[in-house]
Parts: sequence; structure tokens; C-alpha cells
Amino acid sequence: MNLEAIRRERRAWLGWKNIAPLQEAIAALPEPEVEGIDRGDWVSVRLAPGYEARHREQIEQTARMLMPWRKGPFRIGSLEIDSEWRSQIKYNLLRPHFDLRGKRVADIGCNNGYYLFRMEEDRPARLVGFDPSPLFFSQFFFLNRFVRSPIRYELLGVEHLPEYEERFDTIFCLGVLYHRTDPIATLKALRKGLEAGGELFLDTFMIEGEGEMVLSPAHRYGKIPNVYFIPTVDALRGWCERAGFAEMEVLAMRRTDAQEQRRTPWSGGESLGDFLDPSDPTRTIEGYPAPIRLYVRLRNRRYKITKDS
Repeated sequence: MNLEAIRRERRAWLGWKNIAPLQEAIAALPEPEVEGIDRGDWVSVRLAPGYEARHREQIEQTARMLMPWRKGPFRIGSLEIDSEWRSQIKYNLLRPHFDLRGKRVADIGCNNGYYLFRMEEDRPARLVGFDPSPLFFSQFFFLNRFVRSPIRYELLGVEHLPEYEERFDTIFCLGVLYHRTDPIATLKALRKGLEAGGELFLDTFMIEGEGEMVLSPAHRYGKIPNVYFIPTVDALRGWCERAGFAEMEVLAMRRTDAQEQRRTPWSGGESLGDFLDPSDPTRTIEGYPAPIRLYVRLRNRRYKITKDS
């Protein structure tokens, strides 16, 4: 696998006719005058008052070009980008379980980088986001014009981790596994991206039940076409053992609700309320059990991983 060739190919995606105007609009923003960054529930940039007075309309127009905003929320000066997902709920749930100081950290499926911007508060040695979406990259590019973080954003996916130039001490893979047609291969790729003894924070859809059972939706799940396998806790544990992880620790189980995911003026389109049965919110519109998220921590074995293991 030639990662440099893949990078060149994917950087060219930024020239697509629907993406190039976004890149141009972001590049045209005047050099920001930033007074500070707050990394609370809202990732907030405090702008110099004079700069905001001169350029707020241009900033908002650019942010609206980048819709829909799925992850967040963010503030750029007085502009509030209220995303579909209140991503602080997931982040704050996981926050007590990790310390990233001095560590090399990757976020697989990082979207626009919300979690990465939050993780900067720990002062990790390195932060790398992986996501092959040119729209999400453009949102990150816009935000980072103001945040000015050293985060590296790769237009790569989980399948590139085994060949990536470095290994990570901690990997986050949140809301990705159920989109993969081969979950065990995905878990193996994540493990191979870890240093010996490293840890993976994973969240995925789950179904309740005893034993090693898996729901495989025929066509769509909550109107999502690319959801393939939804395991019980025992089934996920079996997948992780097959992938070579040393242990799996269950951190939380949480039913997705309208407090966490909902339609906003910045997201547009449909959201959770449209995906559930209006007469029974415990079922999806197709009749499947409504989404429950399972949060786990996985630990890699404490020996070096070879490409064949």
C-alpha cells in the first residue's frame, strides 16, 4: 500500500466542484485575530472585537456554506454553530476514563475534529484525525483557521492504519464499526495501529440480549443504509478476542435520545426523531430496536504487533 499515492489522490478530492468553493471561501477569510480558545462543551474561539465587527458576516457565510454540521457544537466569536449531535455528551462520558498527556493519539472517523480539539486540553504529544470525507476536512480547515492547532488531519480511513508510519498509544473509534462490512477485520486494523499495551476507545450500536447474537438489518437501520452488524455485548467481546485484543472493559451503555441528537438550523434534513417509530420510540422506523450505544475500552497485548499477527 502506497500511502503517499493515496494521499495525493485524496488531496485532489479538494478540487471537486462542490468542495473547491468551500476551500476558496475558507482561504479568503482574513487572518484571524484570536484572543483565546475555550475547550469546554462548546469549543469556542474568542475573537478580537474589532476583527469580529469587520468580518462576522463573512465568517457566518463561510460556515453556512459548510453545512450540514453533524458534530460540535462550536462558537466562533458570537457565531454559534449548533450541530446535530451534542458531541459533548459522548466526550464527557468518556473523559473520566482517559489521560492523554504526552501520548500519541488518533481519532478514526474524526468528522470535523470536535473531539480532537477537546483532547488538546490534555497536552498529548501528537493528535491525528483520520476521515476520508472532503466536506468534514473542509469544516476542520475552517475551524482550524481560528483554533490554530497542530492537529494533523489525514484523508484516510481505518483500513490504512496497519500501514501508517507510526503507532499510537491511544486510539478513539467512535461510531464507525457498524458502518463496516467486516467488523473483525476493522478491529484487527485498529489493533495494528496501536503500540504494544495501547488502548482503544470504541463505541458502537448494540442490541440487548444474552449470548453472542448479532442484528444484521436487511436494508436500513433508522433510515441509515450502511449499518451492517449490531452485536450484543457478548458478540462484541467475541469479535475483539478474535481480533487479538487482550481484554474488553465495558464503560457505559446509553440509549440515543433527542437531547443528544436532533435537527438544528445548522444540520438541516432529518434527525433522530425522524428515524424512530412515531408510535413507539423504542423502535426504529423499520421496526428494529432503537439505537443503544455501547462504550468500551480495549487493551492491546503487551508485545510488538507484526503485520501478519
